[in-house]
Parts: sequence; structure tokens; C-alpha cells
Amino acid sequence: MNRPGIHLKLRRIGIDTYKENVAYLHRDCPVYRTEGFQALAKVEINSVDDHQQVLAVLNVVNDGQIMAVDELGLSEQAFDQLGLDDGDMVCIAHAVPPESLDAVHRKIAGERLQSEDFLSIIRDVVDHRYSRMEMSAFLVACSESGMEREELLYLTEAMVNTGEKLDWGEGLVADKHCIGGIPGNRTTMLVVPIVAAHGMLIPKTSSRAITSPSGTADTMEALASVALGLDELREIVRHERGCLAWGGTARLAPADDILISVERPLSLDSPGQMVSSILSKKVAAGATHLLIDIPVGPTAKVHRMNDALRLRKLFEYVGDRLGLHLEVVITNGEQPIGRGIGPALEARDVIKVLENDPEAPHDLREKSLRLAGRILEFDPDVRGGEGYAIARDILETGRAMARMQSIIASQGVNEKPPVLGELIMEVAAPEAGFVTEIDNLQMARIARMAGAPMDKGSGVDLLKKMGDKVEAGEILYRIHAEFPADFDFAVELSKKDIGFSIDDKPPAPRNFPPL
Repeated sequence: MNRPGIHLKLRRIGIDTYKENVAYLHRDCPVYRTEGFQALAKVEINSVDDHQQVLAVLNVVNDGQIMAVDELGLSEQAFDQLGLDDGDMVCIAHAVPPESLDAVHRKIAGERLQSEDFLSIIRDVVDHRYSRMEMSAFLVACSESGMEREELLYLTEAMVNTGEKLDWGEGLVADKHCIGGIPGNRTTMLVVPIVAAHGMLIPKTSSRAITSPSGTADTMEALASVALGLDELREIVRHERGCLAWGGTARLAPADDILISVERPLSLDSPGQMVSSILSKKVAAGATHLLIDIPVGPTAKVHRMNDALRLRKLFEYVGDRLGLHLEVVITNGEQPIGRGIGPALEARDVIKVLENDPEAPHDLREKSLRLAGRILEFDPDVRGGEGYAIARDILETGRAMARMQSIIASQGVNEKPPVLGELIMEVAAPEAGFVTEIDNLQMARIARMAGAPMDKGSGVDLLKKMGDKVEAGEILYRIHAEFPADFDFAVELSKKDIGFSIDDKPPAPRNFPPL
């Protein structure tokens, strides 16, 4: 029905509020005064015919140059969702509190939630009925009170069922995911062309970096376009048997992206929420067979083998009940993989491996071949134990490189590939000895301070790895930056802690389960 009251003129406010809808009213607006709105209240904005609606958090403006008294402003995301034009008339009202908040309160009190509770909560999250504070309460309650494995299953199912779900029309659709935390670990960009060249379907949608120096999508973007529409993605996969695209345009498990935008500032990364986040995306993307990589190390996300084994059981429990053929591998996460940390540097490493360059990082090559080999063994025509040899043959004969070039061409070649930042600082070993530790977190911080991933030519180029013998003053790594301010921040951080430990004895080898 048409809403009574004063109509306001819609105005697009050029503010990116990242996954949160925000509305703006002048404090002297007649509606603001008569309706008794308060800052941070949840409001609904409707077109005058009630055909279009968006929910938003209200911000109050005092400056008439920013917002007139007869205007209602919307942030970029909210404006796009409403789908009206600048100057169209709208009305505003108090939003009805989501009924699912009752379930959140019960979770805060330590209760076990049911399937319908999670579906109700996630549906309201996707519909932007939750403020960031309300989502924070839900996430903290789940993290602190803990979630039983059945609750993880319910949460994952709810995240899948509130978004799009792809169906590739094939019985075997492969995917691979690493839980993250290891700089330079760009194995996906090698696994995909190897598996696709074998003929298996592997449509890989990846995320951009949030707290790391580069995500797979950021690194691939140094070579090709990654922002593909759903129809475009389907066509590329049909021809190439694989892709390396950004998942943000496909609306797959959209609640995950919204919740992550709240988790990151709170530094929440509980094992349960990680499992739901990863598996919901994979099921929504149409995967039937999935390989999960859990790196373990002192500065990895997972520090101890026992924790990795518990996490593996959670993945297996939820994956099995979602109908996924899921395998989990536990790998060495003691140090960065490859040499480059940052989009352009990581892309360089990937291309060197694909070209069979003698200077290609050996650890990146070997880990990628072993992961690809495990995925190839999903193929019923490949015997167990033969996958590695097949993957190596595809790489060494140039078929993987040819497939990668074809995927890049199909997605759209980056005509202006990034160049390495020209501001360079070389960090030297303070003493002679052996490299015994490399701090993943510190190296990631330095690369981010240098400008990665936003500035794709920025980052850290590692010249030494664990076990290498070094002389005093020998270069350990180079920092590359594009802008002086970023460069100064990165240099200052490296001076506080170079991220390397050097001892007079080489590090003792650690045993990890074979891939």
C-alpha cells in the first residue's frame, strides 16, 4: 500500500560502506523529527508505489551542504539495491526488528539452535535486516559459546540455500581450497590448468584478499580479467574445462561475504565458521569433489597437528552430509610458499613454474603437483598413486601452460600487467648462520604495508628460505612499493622485526603426512 507522510528526494551519496546499507537524513528533516528516528536505527526506504524497498542503518547529518532537509541519501550499495534514480521520491519508516533475533539471543544464552533458526537468521542477514552490531552479536555468540557439529551443518545449509547454486550438468566437478594464512601459496593457479588440461571440470571461483597480501583472484587479475558474469563464466568453463575467476559477481552463498565483512575487523576466525564459510561456497559453486589443504605451522592459521586433525574431522562430517566427496590434506605451513608475496610477484612465480623455468620455486612446483595429483585421482580412470606422475607430465610437456594461456585469453588478457614497484629496500641477514624460521604473519604484514594487494606491483620478494645458509649482510628479501608512504611503513615494520630467525645450526626437519 502507499505510505502516508512526507516524501523525500532520493540522493546517491558516493560512499562505499562495504556490505552495509546506510541511509542519511538531515537532523532538521521533518520526517526525522516527527518519526522520532535516532542515529543507527534500522529503517526501511520504499518507492512511493511500494514496489521497491531497501533496509538500511540510519546516519544523521548536520551539514546542509552534505544533505538537504528534503533529501534522503543512500550509500552506494543501498542505492544500487533500491534500483531507483537520483531525484526519485521515496518515503522512510522504522524497520520491523527481525524475528530471528530471538534465536540470536538464545545462542548468546548458550542454547543449541536448530536448522530453522539458522535459516531464519541467514535469510535476514542476506535481506540486510541485521545491522553490523546484530551480526557481531551472532558471530561472537557462535564463536564463544561454541557450535556443535550439527549446528555447523545447519549453518552451512542455510548459507547455501539463501543464494544461487550452480549446476554444471556433470557427475564430477572438482575444486580445491586452502584455508589460507600462508603467503605466496598460489598453488590453485597451477592446479586448475593441470586438472583442466587432463579434461576434468574445475570451475574455480576465488576470493580477493581481505587481510592477506594477495588472494588467488588478486594474483590472477595481474594476468587476466576475473570479474566475470555468470553467463560469461559458464561459457568459459564449457570451452576451457576450468576458470580462475572472482566469486563476488556470482552471488554464491552471499551471507558468507556479509558475515566475513564483520568477522575480519573483530579478528574472528573460529574453526566452525571457517568450515561453514568454505563448504557453503563450494556447494553453491556446484562442486562434487573437493580437496581441502590445511597448512600447519607456528605462524600459520593452524599451529598444531592435533588442531589440524580436529578441523579435518569437522570438514569431513559437514562435507559428507552435504553430499561432497571431500578429502583433506595436512601440509607444511612453516614458511611462505614460493618466492613472491604480492600479486605481481606471485604471478611471476606461477608463470615460471608453468614455463618449466629452472629458476621456478621448487616448493611451489612440488606442492602444486601433489595437490593436482590428488585431484586427478578423483577421476575413476586414474589409479591411486598415479596422479602425481600424470600431473607432472601435463606440466613438463607444456599442456598446463597452453591451457593457462587459453584460460587467460578467454577471461580477457590484462593489457596493462603490473610492474614491480620501483621503490626497493633490501633486508639483509644481521649475522651468519642458517635460516631456521620465517614468520608468515610478519612477512604478510610487511607486504601489505608496502601496498599489496591494492598496488599489484608491491610486496616482498624472498631470496632465502628455511634451511638456507647465509652470511652476515647477505640479502634475505626485497621490499617493493609503488608509493613513498607505503614504502616507509613497510621499511619501518621490517626494521622492528625482519621476520627471519637465524641460528648457527640448520632447522630440524618436521614430519608431515605425505600428500
